[in-house]
Amino acid sequence: MKSIAVTGYKNFELGIFKKDADEAIYIKETMKRHLVPLIEDGLEWVIISGQLGIELWAGEVVGELKKEAYAIKLAILEPFENQSGNWNEANKIWASEVLTIADYHAFITKRPYENPSQFAARDGFIIDNTDGAILVYDLEKEGSPKFFYDRAKLAKERSDYYLECIDFYALQDVVEDMNQAF
Repeated sequence: MKSIAVTGYKNFELGIFKKDADEAIYIKETMKRHLVPLIEDGLEWVIISGQLGIELWAGEVVGELKKEAYAIKLAILEPFENQSGNWNEANKIWASEVLTIADYHAFITKRPYENPSQFAARDGFIIDNTDGAILVYDLEKEGSPKFFYDRAKLAKERSDYYLECIDFYALQDVVEDMNQAF
């Protein structure tokens, strides 16, 4: 597997309103624990669309892994131009910080937001151009990742597309593990 998409809940869907909230530490550690074995097995690219929450934290994790000398690259494929246009200043800064980590950046539709079909185009393009996906998504708590999940699940059923969901139980395991270490 050479490329994997990482997506999941937006931070506010998790009740997290600051990029550096305590909960983010556990989310990022969980993602790291899932990405490192894949990198060690040959994963070269992590693909995100630059959404707030899980995706930007994933971008930060890739940056941290690069600093630890892992050979991993980050691509940000935004669904449309000026995705962060309506975000508050703190979130715009967060997105621009993650953008500096990216090895590749492009817009799937090379125009501003027009309608929700651009999100469907994003999902289709990313799934069609990656070998798999990791979602921070719990099937018991629907949210915005459901659309990506449904499409990725179809890809998995039709081919050898890798699909892994990190649910709230997996996150809780990391919280407990990290707290035992202290």
